[in-house]
Amino acid sequence: MKFISSRGAAPPASLSEALLQGLAPDGGLYLPARLPRPGLGAFGRARSLPAVATALLAPCFEGDPLEPALGAIIEEAFSFPAPLCALRRGRERLSLLELFHGPTSAFKDFGAGFLAACLARIERPASRPLTILVATSGDTGSAVAAAFHRKPGVEVVILFPLGGVSGRQRHLLSCWDDNVQSFAVRGSFDDCQALVKAAFRDERLARVRDLTSANSINIGRLLPQVVYYAAAAQWYTRRFGETPGMIVPSGNLGNSIGAFWARRIGFPIRHVALATNANRVVADWFETGEWRPREALRTLANAMDVGNPSNFERLRALHGGIDETRRHASTLSVDDDAIREELRRGPERWGETWCPHTATAVRLRERLDSPHWIVVATAHPAKFDSIVEPLIGRTVEVPQPLAELLARP
Repeated sequence: MKFISSRGAAPPASLSEALLQGLAPDGGLYLPARLPRPGLGAFGRARSLPAVATALLAPCFEGDPLEPALGAIIEEAFSFPAPLCALRRGRERLSLLELFHGPTSAFKDFGAGFLAACLARIERPASRPLTILVATSGDTGSAVAAAFHRKPGVEVVILFPLGGVSGRQRHLLSCWDDNVQSFAVRGSFDDCQALVKAAFRDERLARVRDLTSANSINIGRLLPQVVYYAAAAQWYTRRFGETPGMIVPSGNLGNSIGAFWARRIGFPIRHVALATNANRVVADWFETGEWRPREALRTLANAMDVGNPSNFERLRALHGGIDETRRHASTLSVDDDAIREELRRGPERWGETWCPHTATAVRLRERLDSPHWIVVATAHPAKFDSIVEPLIGRTVEVPQPLAELLARP
């Protein structure tokens, strides 16, 4: 399996090369030269998340030095569940894919753990440590820090927007020592992302540092995200006998690319609906067909505060343009007032407490008449206690892995 740049001006790379480079030499994002087509029959007995991962990712590792380690990598990366929960209220049903059961209580734990497991097994000169440079809008940085903390031969540098993350997110970004450093940037996530991309293009820096990224620009973040969409689509189809659509909270578009790729491979996903916050760049593209990046607004769903989503390049490479994308996807922009409303009524209506990002997806679900949708829950509400608790009038129980990190100085 080879990986090619979304801009088409870089030589094909192996999986290991793409993981180490992060960004392609022409500034593009790596894509599989061809999406794996293992045939859905190969997944007939693959019921667990690790089993689906093994069947789906094996073609990506074929011929790469990492191929013999695939089993161990999957065992590390998929060591926690992603349950598909069915909620009921009278005759109404809500299916929820919970992706927040990892060490930092966010979906980013799957991609960060997978990338860490891969990079730890790639042979590199001991004299040149690998520097992982990460821009984060909230959850990516802490997931990467947790995955790479005290890993030999690796240093992690995290950039996050000052004042643009929740208090607990900031703690999770700043409670590390040893090989992890975090910096608050006076600006937006897009400013942080621009600094990362500029560093990759800096030839002088490249002579003294081996740089890679753990943002969703790195193909290693996206491959494991295809897995839980593939698994959830099969679980839903087996249980209800219908093909579901996916409703994905979307900021930098990395998580949603996993759903699009799973659909293109052939898994039973009817449609992908993108729930965005008040940052309307994606919603406006769907409405007008014109791509107009802009400065990001700060919202309650801060991990989605992105005004120039990097993974738009991958979306465009997959579908070619807006007309084809509209055939397979739709979008809804959800403002802060609507997020607050969904957070308030979640416990009464569904018996669930959402994080602000999941609330955007629930809002979109409430607008849809057809019954067969999976709402993607991307983070645990305890990470956003200062937003959620005043709206629901009670404290949110903190998961044990998250409590352990919050207890760190």
